[in-house]
Order: sequence, then C-alpha cells, then structure tokens
Amino acid sequence: MTTNDFSAARPTPRHDLESSSPATVSAGHGPGPAPADLLRRLRARGAGDPVTHVERVPARAGVPAPWPSWAPAELRAAFTRRGVVAPWQHQAQAATLAYEGDHVVVATGTASGKSLAYQLPALATLLADPRATVLYLAPTKALAADQLRAVAALELEGVRPACYDGDTPRAEREWIRRHSRFVLTNPDMLHHGILPGHAQWSGFLRRLAYVVIDECHTYRGVFGSHVAHVLRRLRRQCARFGATPVFVLASATSGDPATAAGRLTGLPVTAVTEDASPRGGVTFALWEPPLLPPDSGAAPPDSSSVPGQAAGDHDDLRQVRRSALRETADLLADTVAEGVRTLAFVRSRKGAEVVAANARRSLDDAVPGLGGRVAAYRGGYLREERRELERALLHGDLLGLASTNALELGVDLVGLDAVLICGYPGTRASLWQQAGRAGRSGQEALAVLVARDDPLDTYLVHHPEAIFGAPVEATVLDPANRYVLAPQLACAAVEAPLTPADLVLFGDGAKEAVDELVAAGALRQRPTGWYWRHRERPEVDLRGEGGAPIAVVESSTGRLLGTVDGGSSHFLLHPGAVYLHQGVSYVVDELDLADGCALVHVEEPDWSTHARDVTDLSVVSVRSYVDAGPVGMFLGEVDVTSQVVSYQRRRIATGEVIDTRPLDLPARELRTVAVWFTLSPQSLALAGVQSADVPGALHAAEHAAIGLLPLMATCDRWDIGGLSTAVHADTEAPTVFVYDGHPGGAGFAERAYGTASAWLRATRDAIAECGCETGCPSCVQSPKCGNGNNPLSKPDAIRVLDVVLANLPE
Repeated sequence: MTTNDFSAARPTPRHDLESSSPATVSAGHGPGPAPADLLRRLRARGAGDPVTHVERVPARAGVPAPWPSWAPAELRAAFTRRGVVAPWQHQAQAATLAYEGDHVVVATGTASGKSLAYQLPALATLLADPRATVLYLAPTKALAADQLRAVAALELEGVRPACYDGDTPRAEREWIRRHSRFVLTNPDMLHHGILPGHAQWSGFLRRLAYVVIDECHTYRGVFGSHVAHVLRRLRRQCARFGATPVFVLASATSGDPATAAGRLTGLPVTAVTEDASPRGGVTFALWEPPLLPPDSGAAPPDSSSVPGQAAGDHDDLRQVRRSALRETADLLADTVAEGVRTLAFVRSRKGAEVVAANARRSLDDAVPGLGGRVAAYRGGYLREERRELERALLHGDLLGLASTNALELGVDLVGLDAVLICGYPGTRASLWQQAGRAGRSGQEALAVLVARDDPLDTYLVHHPEAIFGAPVEATVLDPANRYVLAPQLACAAVEAPLTPADLVLFGDGAKEAVDELVAAGALRQRPTGWYWRHRERPEVDLRGEGGAPIAVVESSTGRLLGTVDGGSSHFLLHPGAVYLHQGVSYVVDELDLADGCALVHVEEPDWSTHARDVTDLSVVSVRSYVDAGPVGMFLGEVDVTSQVVSYQRRRIATGEVIDTRPLDLPARELRTVAVWFTLSPQSLALAGVQSADVPGALHAAEHAAIGLLPLMATCDRWDIGGLSTAVHADTEAPTVFVYDGHPGGAGFAERAYGTASAWLRATRDAIAECGCETGCPSCVQSPKCGNGNNPLSKPDAIRVLDVVLANLPE
C-alpha cells in the first residue's frame, strides 16, 4: 500500500479547516469519527488490508473578493441572509465577465460555488430590468429542482423562478410561459417543448438576457453533439425575436474548457479556471476487494453493469474477487452504523438497488430498524419519490443513499461526510465530481473508490498516479456528426424555414446535410429557404437511449412503478426478467415495445436474470489507416447489428446457472465509427500463437482494450463495444474492432486511433501485470461479453499485442 500527500495542484491552506469545521452528521447525531479514524476502522473489518493507496488532499483557504460595484444592494443583502458574506475571487471574475456581455465558462472544482457566478449577473439584470428573462439548463431534473430551491430562497421580488420540465403539471405551464422570468429546465424540454412551441414562448425569448448551462462537462459524445445544435436552434429563435443572450456555463474542472464550451455553444467563450474557494481536506482511499478463498465456490455475480445489461463481473466463470457491489454495501452499512452520512455511487440502476438492499439487510440484522435510514436513488423513479428522497437526505432522515450518477452533479448535499464510489465512473472528471459530494461545508471528508474486478479498475488501484497525477479529460463532442446534424436541421426547419445564414450557424457539414434531406424528400427548397415537407415533427432522441421510455406497470393494480429507457428495455424488461424497485423484486410478465409498456408482478425468486446478446459487424468505409507491415490500424464507419437472444437464470446464493431461456426480440442496427487492427496469420504464428488459439487471443485482447480505452478518451466501457474474429469477411485477416456505441460515433474511436500506441501499451501492461494465470475479470474477462467470456487466452493476448506494438509506429 502506498500513500501520498497530493498538494502540488492546490494552494497551501492558510487556516486549519479540520479543527474549525469538524465532521458532522444529521440532526440528532453527534460528530462522527474523523475520516482517517473511520478509514482505519473500515480497513480493520476483515482479514488483510484492501487499501492499495491513500491520497491526502489537503484543506485549502479561500480567496474572497469584494462585491462587484454593479451588484444591487438588494441582491447583496439577499445573498448575505443566505450566509454569503462576499464572493470568492473566481465567482466575482466570472460574474463580471458575464455582466459585461462576455460569454464565459467557470470551470472549477466541486463545491466551489459556481452557482453564484451565474446567479449574480443574471439576478442583477432581472432586478435592474423588469422585462428581462433568464433560461437555466441542467442535465438532470434533480439539479434543476435544487437550483430552484436556491433561487427561490433569495426571495427576490418579481423574479418568479419556476421549473419547466416533464414533471411540471399541465395546469402550471401556461402561467410559467407568461409570468416566470427565471425558467429552469433541461435540454430535453428545450428540444421537445420550448423550441417547437416558440410562438407561445415569444415574449420570454424576446427578452432573454442570459442562458445558463450548468454542469456543461456532461454534454459529451452524441448527447453533447445534440445539445450543441439545440443551443444553436435556441440562438436562431432568439435572433428572430431580436435577442442576443449571454451564455454562462458552469463546468467541473476539465481539460480546455473554453474550447469545449465554444464547441457546445458555437460562440467564443472565456474560461475562468482558478478556483479561489475554500475546501476541507479529503482522505481518498483506493480499495480493492479481497480475493475469494479457492474453495468458496462461484460467488453471486456483480450486477453493476451497463443499464439494462445485468451480466456480472465474469458471466459463467468463477469470480476471483469479492463483488464490488457487496463490498460497497458492507462499507455503506458500516459507515451508517458509525453515524456517518454517506452517499454510495453505483454505476447502474440495478446495482444501486442491490447495494441499498444489502446495506439495509445488514443494518437491520445488527440494529432492527436502522436499515430504514438507507435508500436507493436512481433514474426511472416517479417525481414524488425522487423529491422525497432528496428531502430526506437533506434533512437527515436518511443517513445512507445508494445512487446512480443522478446525484453526481451539483445538487447541494450539505453535511455528507463520506462518499463510496463503486467502480471507476469512467472519467477522472466524474471521479472528482463524485468524491466532491462530501465535505461541502468545509469539513473533512472521506472518499473511497471500490474497484470492480475489471481491467481498468485493477489498473487504477495499482497505478494511483493515473488518477492523482493526471489532469482531467477534455470534453469530447462532435457537432459535425451527420447522424446528429441532419436530424437537428430537420427540427430547425420545422420551427422556421432554413436559410443560408442558418447553415453558417450550424457549422461544418450543414449544407451537405440539407442536400441529403432534400434528396430524401424531407425538405423542399424554395427561393426563401428550405421548408419541412411533412405533417409530423422528426423524432430525435437527444440522449441516444434507443427510443421512448418503457413504462413499468404492476399487472394486478395498474400502478406505474417507474420507467426504463428504450435502449435498456431489451436487457432489463424482457419477459422473465427480475426487476428491482426500492428493494422490492418484480418479475416481468410481458414487454410490449409497440405500446411502450412492461407488465410485472411482485415475486422474490431465489435467482437473478442475465440477458445475452449476439453481435455482427461489417465495414462500410475506411477514413484513415496505418500500414505497419504485418499490422494494419484503421479508422472508419461500420454497421453493427445486435440482438438479445436469451437470458440465464442464476442462483442468487451461489451464482450457479439454472438454465438458459430463449427470447424473441427484434434486432437493432447501428451505424457508427470504429477503430480496428489486423494482423497477418504469419506474424501470429511467429509470435507463438497457434491457429486454434487465435480466437481466444484476439477475444482477450479486445476485452482488455475496451477496458483500458477510458484512460485515453472521455468515456467508460459502456460507451463502447467490440468484436474480434480470426478471419473477418471484410478484412480477410485476424481482426479486433472497438466501436462507439452511439449512432454516427461519439469521438471515442477517433481518440483511440490517435493514441493507439499508448492505448494498446497500457492494455498489454494491464494484462501482463495481473497476477492470475489464465485470465480473470481484472484483465481479460468482460462483464458484458455476449459469448460468456469464451474463448479467452491471456498469454496469447499478450503475444498479439506485442506483435502490434512492435510494428506500429509511436
């Protein structure tokens, strides 16, 4: 185990926040143990030390600034009543830039007070101009609701803040359109509701002074590319009404935030990146669950998988390490038992339910009733459930919450003492966001990354410099993606005919996309522009989730339990699937894709379900390639066809496979961007890879390459897919493909192609350094393998990568 004082990137503190702001728990509880003491207790819980590294992030003093001279006294007094005596330096700098008309992005750490940086100029303008309006965009409803509470609490006359999203009752929407001057919404509602109804919003848009884009680093990949064009559509409508709003963006610390914000908005953006806020110290531990005894039998699979894909850490193979889900559940129970308010981040909805249920069970076994202080939080809950959980956590009724990344963003969870992160969240930016949920009141905090039995997680907990010594990633989005651009231009044409000036606004590729729409009969060109030809609006899914959400309905009562996104429904809601909701287990009776409904009944079987799919891939075109003798490296477009064909039932207690049952679900097709490499059979033979072992060698290399790509690109392994074959029909050679899991690509394969040597070197090292003999989830097994992780050959995967690296130029 190693330890390090990570102070190089942070100013030396001027005062001891630890002594002045001790860790506290919810109302009715005394101070909990200090983070270092708490970590010692957690480490002593079992045999052996699971901690591979402890990083000490020291406390930091704040650098205040005077209130800007333009801030009205009424607004300063309102902030002072809320405990804000003066802004921090970065808040005042960003606010002044925005007030003077510059588009600005403030990219500073979690809990650095980015909200004040946009609230100050926006609210000052609303107070000075009784006709001005402000539009606030958040990626999640929870964050918008949190910001509504913050703005409303200032009690400023005439501002009339209101949330306008899918949860807003119809009866309130007309009042908001007419009277609210500070509307809080999300890109989805802007896309589906506000812009299509721009005539009803004309008064609001005509007077729009500011557009606030909160947590803008989350707009990456295909989702970010869609949002970039939604913002261009917004700018287009504002210009038609004579408005030119100032854009103020807030981001977690990220690489090159000005460029990313400029690509998102299509405008020149100034970045404010020097964080002047105070920060309590953080004890950050990297935690590797222990190895299971050789005679322990197959452990229950870890179901913290891709949303909708319930496959475990290892599928049919024996698990090498204890499940990260079970380890996190035990840690959550232990911290709650210590009186420590804790948030556990889990990668999937099912995983969050499992962690909460196991923690509740452990606590109730120890102290009956204590399990009621723990709950799950995830997307798909009804609005009333989400608001009640947020209220319970804020008021201390809950001590522990197992959440998906729905609570990663800037919801102000004051009073949290510890954060548990079940599995690397995919990017360093997300890791620091999640860790920053604790310690928001200046108190000391504990953050623990619990490694999954996964190549990337294993690599990171044994290479802490890859986390603590590396900068956070730049946000990747591509507004020129024609699978995004063409549908967005179609939406814009519905709102108003397109003109040549609009094509400049939408950027590279817009003219070509319009020509394609004309050729397809979607647009008609006339002297005044391009007109939409159909009665219906185009259906465009911003988040690339595979269609409309599926409602989950209890058969016997007709009660709506929640929703699941369309892209996950084949995995989560197939007939026979086990579906969890707030600790209650249901079994799916019927999935009606046409009506968007799944019927379920309450049942607690002693088995879990794990969907299996098959994938086929064909090459459409090659954009770029490197000829390296026996090795070729390619980037291009591919067509991917996948279909969920069956599911396994497994014993919960042992992981034993009971049976495999067939499914009859439609295939799904995806045109996307892939990176792939080929090898000559002769080079493999010379490296010692026998012909019979080639499939297993390529398959293992593919799994590990997918697992390590998030080191190079702003993605996690659930954003990408792969396929390997001893002879592919299009390449006529042994080939490994890695592709973006989004229509048209998301920039991840391009990043892999550009960093191929470094990416594959890290992949080779991760396999070679793993202590297993034949391959395990820590190196070459995949939690989402459609072939049950068979065949795999760890030693031959190293030989394959050695051949590639020996020939590929740096």
